[in-house]
Amino acid sequence: MKKLKVLFLCTGNTARSVLGEYILGKRDSLRFESFSAGASPKDGPHPMAIRVLREHFQIDASSARSKSWEEFKDGSFDLVITVCDKARETCPVWPGQPIVAHWGSPDPAAFVGSEEETYRHFRDVALQITRRIDLLIALPIERLSAYSVAGEQSVRDIGEVG
Repeated sequence: MKKLKVLFLCTGNTARSVLGEYILGKRDSLRFESFSAGASPKDGPHPMAIRVLREHFQIDASSARSKSWEEFKDGSFDLVITVCDKARETCPVWPGQPIVAHWGSPDPAAFVGSEEETYRHFRDVALQITRRIDLLIALPIERLSAYSVAGEQSVRDIGEVG
């Protein structure tokens, strides 16, 4: 069975898209191959995103790096998921007619608070993304074709889950 390639996009590729890439990779690496990128990538992933992945999800994301979506412009993806409104507005057209969906989440990197409050905020955003990924994983694989209107709508509807 061919793995479905999923690209998570946000602006800086520091938090939400990195969380999506690594959580999906841990949850179902047999059926999915996950990637992340940003419109204007920062110097690297936010340290709190890496910490939440390590401490809450037992995921080693120490090799994570922020990447531009230009790096993937010639790639073929089955699903392209934007996780921030700005990326949704500027998302390029991807070859191969992938399912494109928006799963907006608050930007944890913009949160201001104590270290403990910031950790909780990052964790809460990661849990929201995890719930959505679990719904994606539960969909029958045959519905995740770009030619499946019902599948595309199902993936888009996941973005409405809080």
